[in-house]
This record gives sequence, structure tokens and C-alpha cells, in this order.
Amino acid sequence: MRTARFTLDPAFTIGEVNPRLFGSFVEHLGRCVYTGIFEPTHPTADEQGIRQDVLDLVRELGVTTIRYPGGNFVSGYKWEDSVGPAEDRPRRLDLAWRSTESNRFGLSEYIAFLKKLGPQAEPMMAINLGTRGVAEALELQEYANHPSGTTLSEQRITHGDKDPFGIRVWCLGNEMDGPWQTGHKTAEEYGRIAAETARAMRQIDAGVELVACGSSSQAMPTFAEWESTVLQETYDLVDYISLHAYYQPTDGDLDSFIASAVDMESFIENVVATADHVGARLKSKKKINLSFDEWNVWYTSDWEEQAKNADPADWPEAPRLLEDNYSVMDAVVFGSLLIALLRHADRVTVACLAQLVNVIAPIMTEPGGPAWRQTTFFPFAQASKHGRGQVLDVRVDSPTHETRKHGEADLLHATAVRGEDGSVTVFAVNRSRTESLPLEVGLNGLDLTSVVEHSALADADPDARNTLADPERVAPHEVAGTTLQDGTLTAVLEPLSWNMIRIS
Repeated sequence: MRTARFTLDPAFTIGEVNPRLFGSFVEHLGRCVYTGIFEPTHPTADEQGIRQDVLDLVRELGVTTIRYPGGNFVSGYKWEDSVGPAEDRPRRLDLAWRSTESNRFGLSEYIAFLKKLGPQAEPMMAINLGTRGVAEALELQEYANHPSGTTLSEQRITHGDKDPFGIRVWCLGNEMDGPWQTGHKTAEEYGRIAAETARAMRQIDAGVELVACGSSSQAMPTFAEWESTVLQETYDLVDYISLHAYYQPTDGDLDSFIASAVDMESFIENVVATADHVGARLKSKKKINLSFDEWNVWYTSDWEEQAKNADPADWPEAPRLLEDNYSVMDAVVFGSLLIALLRHADRVTVACLAQLVNVIAPIMTEPGGPAWRQTTFFPFAQASKHGRGQVLDVRVDSPTHETRKHGEADLLHATAVRGEDGSVTVFAVNRSRTESLPLEVGLNGLDLTSVVEHSALADADPDARNTLADPERVAPHEVAGTTLQDGTLTAVLEPLSWNMIRIS
């Protein structure tokens, strides 16, 4: 196969990676919370019911910002149900996922979980603008963030949380363009309530960071028109517009699935163009950044089949929902989506992998049993650890192939990040399912002399997975033969592979 090439030069950068790009998402959905993060009877559980085996894996994964409590769940969420003594909290029907919510894990437990993870774990709280509105948002903000001296702040202190939670980032609802959303609204209706909520929240704290709901996917019939209408109302009041995208193979079209990041990059660029058009129309110098606060590989057709066959009279508590078991192919696509986010780090400054545990997640658990890493765990952990710094501008000269959905797509998908110490990490995916891809990277103005590591996630069986029975079947392996000589990095990327090459 023809060699793929690109050149790196520190004079040509995309932007600084915001640590929030490596965020995740915890929703009251299936077993993400209960028997995932929170299982008081588990042998590893601490005094607050948090599984220590899960906590260790989340730290290893390297997540930062964690969005909570939804997702679709938030559009029926009553925050008051989730505070105070756990034994006094009400049980509620959750319309979003047709489940019973016990509220044993609530706002205080969420903040305690973040504190256990460490200072890099930042809260990102979603507000119910589906069935509730401005008044309830202000009450939640006061309870969570006001130091003391008011009824709600003193209530928090009485509940055992003397210090305010310090939540900086707030999502103004979730997927409000979706007819599946409880309290679904038109763009005009949502834009007005989002603007009024934002304006009121800023009266309490002018420094809050607010995320307006964008389209729940690029395929929505109202896409772009929705963003334009919402931002016309909220442009000067919010900091971010949200994007959500999930990918799965359809009709056996694996080549299009492997090239899913083509769609993700198009989605990002179209939202940027729409937001900047609104800014120009308003004659504003402000730039709206993007919060890609839901993204992943998700086999939605499996969930739709499960939902169709569910007993309408059954409202189970923490059922097994959306527990996709990811293959090597899924992990390569997942890694390519990470590359797409990094390639747009100048405008995508928040991103949340949906979700963290059990539900379309990099970490799986068994009630009372072990926790283990899915195949998708590894690209995220590597990118979070080594993808910090300046993203360099990567423009590939690559062999291509034809895909049904995306047309002609490069076989090489790549980005590179330069760390504070001057070292560079290249992240690269070979999209060919059958052939290795030779790679040459020219280094201009970079004082680099050695290959520290070339790690790859690939397998002779692209359907290989990590399971309860075989939790370590798939893991990254070292690649031999990668060299750096006379300012040129030379490597061979295995078929259908995620690669991390570190040079110093």
C-alpha cells in the first residue's frame, strides 16, 4: 500500500487541549449508578457505598469533568428528591428509561464521588428544563453553590455538606429538540426558557458557564435551524452549544462505520459555522465554544429492540440496559472519534464520553463481583494521559477508499499533541480492515530524536472483546520497528488499528 504522510511543525497549531475534553457522563440509567459506581453491599464498597474497584479504574481512565444526572433522565428530575437522608428520599417513576428511581444516590453522593476521584474531577450539572423551569434551576443553584445564610444553603449544611459544591458548568436541559424528551420544545420555546434561565442564574453568579442544547444529532430534520434559533435567543448569555453523536454499523456497512469520524468532524464544523454566523449577524466578537457532551459507539438498534419487547407494566429498578460489549473494531472507531475531538480542540473545549460505567461504557461491573476494562477503555486512557498540550495541525496525504455513507475517506486518521516538555504524541488510526499502512511523519522545528513508545490496539480477530469470563482478552501491545531518523518518523500501522506513538 502507498505510504501515508504528514508533517508536524510547532508553528502550525490548532489550539490548547482543554482538560474538559476528557470528560464523561453519569446518568441514572440502567446500572451506571446502582451496582456500577454505587453498591453499598459490594466487598470493595467504602462507607459511602462507592465501589473502590470502580473508583480505581475511573482514575486510571483519566476522566475529568463528569456530567450528571442526565441525559434523558434529567427532563423528569426533581433535584429535591436527591438530597437529605437517603432513607427519606422518595421513589419515583422514571419515564425516560421506564424504570423506578430510588434516589439512594443523589446530589451529595455525586459530589462525594468526584472528590474521591481527585481534583481533576469537575462537576457538570444538567438542569431540568423539560418538566420544570427557571425557579427550580435557581433553587438548585442556591442549594448547591451558595455558602450559607439562606433557607436552601442552610438546608444543604443540615444535610451534612457544610461547603458549597462549587458547580461551575451547567447544562440548560438535554436534547430538547427530541420528541422522545419529556417536555420536548420547539426551538423558539426552548430558546426563550434557556435565555431566561441563563439570565437569572447569572444574577446569582455571573461567572457560571452555561451550555445551551444544540441538536441531538446532525440527522435531526431541524439541525442547524435549531442551533441558529436557540443561539439567536441565548448568544450573549451562554458559553457553549452542545452536540451529541452516537455511531453503529448499519446494513453490514463496516467501512462506513470505521470512518464514522468523518461525520463527527462534519458535525463539529457545521455547528461552528452556524454559531459563527449567528455571532456575525449579532455583530458580536464573542465565540461560542462546543460542548460535545455525549459521544460514543452505541448499538441503538439493540436498545430499540429491547424497548419494543419490554413489559409495559414493568418498572424495574436499575435494570440491565444498554450494556454494549465492545469489540476491537468498536475501539478503533472510538479512538478515531477521540482523534476528531482533538483535531477541533480550538472550539471543542468540553466533551463527555457517554457513559462511564456499564451503560455503553468503558468500564463494566458485575453485582457483587469484579469490574473490568472494555476495549474502548484503552484509547481513552492513553489520550487522556498523553494528549495534553498543543494540538498540532495535521494534514494527511493518505491512500483512500470509497465508503457508502461518507464517500472517499482517508485510510489514515491522525492527530498529534505537543506536551509542555516538548515531546510529541501521535494518535493514528488505520481504517483498512485488510492491509497494513506505512506511515512517514516529517518533523520540522521539533528537537526530537527518539521513539519512546509505539502502542497499538489491534487483533487478528476484529470481533475480539473483553468479557466477564475473559476480562483481559484485549489490550494494547508494543509495536517494534518504529524509528526516528534525520527528522522523519517511520512506522507501520497494523490493519484496523488504534496507535499511539510517543516521541521525545
